[in-house]
Amino acid sequence: MKLKNTLGFAIGTVVAATSFGVLAQGQGAVEGEVFYGKTYNDSVKHVEDGRTPGISAGYFITDDVEVILGYQKHDYTRSDNADWQKINGDKATLTGMYHFGTVGDAIRPYVSGGFAHQSMTNVEADGHSGRDSSTFAQIGAGAKWYITDNLYARAGVEADYKLDNGRWDYAPTIGLGVNFGGGSKPAPAPAPAPAPEPVAEAPVEAAPQVVRVQLDVKFDFNKSVVKPNSYADIKNLADFMKQYPQTTTTVEGHTDNVGPDAYNQKLSERRATAVKTVLVNQYGVGAGRVSSVGYGKSRPVADNKTEAGRAINRRVEAEVEAKAQ
Repeated sequence: MKLKNTLGFAIGTVVAATSFGVLAQGQGAVEGEVFYGKTYNDSVKHVEDGRTPGISAGYFITDDVEVILGYQKHDYTRSDNADWQKINGDKATLTGMYHFGTVGDAIRPYVSGGFAHQSMTNVEADGHSGRDSSTFAQIGAGAKWYITDNLYARAGVEADYKLDNGRWDYAPTIGLGVNFGGGSKPAPAPAPAPAPEPVAEAPVEAAPQVVRVQLDVKFDFNKSVVKPNSYADIKNLADFMKQYPQTTTTVEGHTDNVGPDAYNQKLSERRATAVKTVLVNQYGVGAGRVSSVGYGKSRPVADNKTEAGRAINRRVEAEVEAKAQ
């Protein structure tokens, strides 16, 4: 398959992935990326700087460590005695990448290291001509910007050390990728909050008492990752539902007013689904007892003109009510 077809397929995958459901970073996640670099060549004589588009696929073996397989297509020009000639090359890479920060951060700097094998045609250098195959050791650094939970941009630079002759190549790169699957293991839940105090409604003699518990989970800007300090409140609601097994609830997601309506609608749905996932997977509430819905930015409870108000509107709410015997 020609590289341009491969890149076209990969770019289509990037676009399609933005419509996935709740996608996560962290251990077990998979990343696919298309990228473009500019190689400043020193490892082969008489070869001008080249263009290096490519694709890669990575797997997070921990929340911070990713193993990446990559393929690059090199396009160089050879100049010798005013004779110009195109030189094509292919490079396969195996890289380990360590990410700084924590899962859910918008910006995650990284360092990388690994090996590459490159094959170039029509090379005349170092006393031979024809095809030149070389092995490189690689180091690199840069940062990833997670634009959404599952779409990121990358900028970095790598240095390739040619083991054959001890020379270096350098290549700044930019990339666009998708992240899906995985998800960091939930942080250990803090000590359970005190049991909800019963709220009595219009007491009637001999009538059962009505009790309820409410949930209000806040989210960071443009994020749908449940923060560790919200787990205690979610567990409190789960314990209540276990105490009253006939109850059900609807988890409602909301956003502030920053961004397009369609994007905020999807973001609110992801937030609601994230809280439902914690209730079901982390605390054992039956999936059939919890539904989720997103309202986008249509139901603010605070003034969106201020940062404090927008922070209050980035929320997920739920309520459960039961009759105590």
